[in-house]
Amino acid sequence: MKQKFDIIKSTCVPLPLENVDTDQIIPARFLKATDKEGFGDNLFRDWRYNADGTKRDFVLNDPTYSGEILVAGKNFGCGSSREHAAWAIAGYGFRVVVSSFFADIHKQNELNNFVLPVVVSEDFLTELFGSIQADPKTLVTVNVPEQTVTNEATGQSEHFDINGYKKYCLMNALDDIDFLLENQAKIEEWEKKNA
Repeated sequence: MKQKFDIIKSTCVPLPLENVDTDQIIPARFLKATDKEGFGDNLFRDWRYNADGTKRDFVLNDPTYSGEILVAGKNFGCGSSREHAAWAIAGYGFRVVVSSFFADIHKQNELNNFVLPVVVSEDFLTELFGSIQADPKTLVTVNVPEQTVTNEATGQSEHFDINGYKKYCLMNALDDIDFLLENQAKIEEWEKKNA
């Protein structure tokens, strides 16, 4: 379900690994489905579970960590351009992913699936991982209107960039089709004037 983005204040799930690719986010064997339902159950499947279905020692299986924000290492979402990776992240319940660098296509896939990719500096990311490790209840505030992300444990804040169109869509819970429908009267008027 699409939710409007405004100010998100949440604890975080830390994933301090670099170069996490889309096959690690959602293994290829799950790509046969064309419906977004159920993908969250298989987020990081091979890292979360053994072949027999028993749980492995992995952060998503650790009740110490929870929240709507995933904090990931540099170069998150590299590899193939599968949109299913964004489906899995959204399906699990993450609304924001914070990293110092995202693969371009994956970043767009997240935005198209109502997950906000927030790019921060390496120093801010390192500090954030440290705060979460010191206290798993550390809160992070993502202010979409102001385009800031704040580590509430230290008070440190950074500005993040987002395309104006995508920001508008996130803040109003609109996908591309919803946006066109919202502007249907304007489009039809323009067509009449320019026919």
